[in-house]
Amino acid sequence: MNYNETLLFVAKCLTITHERDNCKLVEEKIKNNTVDWNTIVKVSTAQYVFPALYCNLKRADFLHYLPTDLVEYMQHITSLNRKRNEYIIAEAKEINELLLSNNIIPIFLKGTGNLLEGLYEDIAERMVGDIDFLVEKKYIQTTYKLLQTNGYTNKISELFEDHRHLPRITHPNKIAAVEIHKDILRKDKTTFFNYNSIKDSLLSVNDVTVLSLKNQIKLTVFSKLVNDYNYFLKNINLRGAYDVFLLGNKLKVQTKIYDNKLSKELNAGLDLYCKLLSEPKNLQYTSDKKSQQYISSCLQSLSLNRYNKIKKVVLKHYLKTSIRIHILCKALFKKSYFKFFFSKITDISWLKRKLGFTPDL
Repeated sequence: MNYNETLLFVAKCLTITHERDNCKLVEEKIKNNTVDWNTIVKVSTAQYVFPALYCNLKRADFLHYLPTDLVEYMQHITSLNRKRNEYIIAEAKEINELLLSNNIIPIFLKGTGNLLEGLYEDIAERMVGDIDFLVEKKYIQTTYKLLQTNGYTNKISELFEDHRHLPRITHPNKIAAVEIHKDILRKDKTTFFNYNSIKDSLLSVNDVTVLSLKNQIKLTVFSKLVNDYNYFLKNINLRGAYDVFLLGNKLKVQTKIYDNKLSKELNAGLDLYCKLLSEPKNLQYTSDKKSQQYISSCLQSLSLNRYNKIKKVVLKHYLKTSIRIHILCKALFKKSYFKFFFSKITDISWLKRKLGFTPDL
């Protein structure tokens, strides 16, 4: 199995407890011994869906087809992730109670929000990095000070206007770092999708506030295609695709997901994710020429030939360099940016993540 075939197979595995045709396709391929499990492990791990892969194979009763040592390894990693997510859920609930007691409503985003609302049949399915939540702008510094008073620290306390969240803060006795958002999208896109556009459609689940299903789907797409520049880089994100698949299957009626200002990125992301996994029956979106071209470009980039490898490296390097030069230039004139820059280059854990010694979820 080459990289392209492996990624598409993993994508189909993530749907086997919902889609009968994909279930049969996956079972047939496994029974024919045509699956390269070493490659499956590498790709699913790199895509942060390894525990989700295991959970779906287990629910479909396919584990007896797999090598015993592989099943044991999958069980071990999934168990570790389940325990980590239990700690993250407890930490997020503590933050929620603290802020609510001070009349601030945190809106939990992305993976943590998904865990808190019970999106996954097994909480072990989702690999989560930071605890992300949004608060109304006027409360962001108050929120930071409340968390600081309760043991969370960071060298940076100032909000610099160009970024959507404060620098991540950590607690010495907590497992996850925390990012307090004032905005959801990066600066040049934030006017199109922000607190004001989502505040009237929020959901409350067990005293925890999350985005509406429609806005959760949109943010799942935007967090990668907009914030992480995947529309430009043509990167594929199976974790995001799996979240959209599950969120879409929660829709009770036919629901059109659209955005007048960010339609290019939204349509492309939804089209790609639905092609990779499967299209939820109640999820409606626009598949147009631009989104089809985007899919084609993404799939072509999966062929890891010399040209595509060089192209990906060059594009990624260009993007990172541009962002860092922008921050460095700002640091010459703005105290908050200088403090941010200095804190990063003296942060051992950050340096380890950026140098690839530890995963950056």
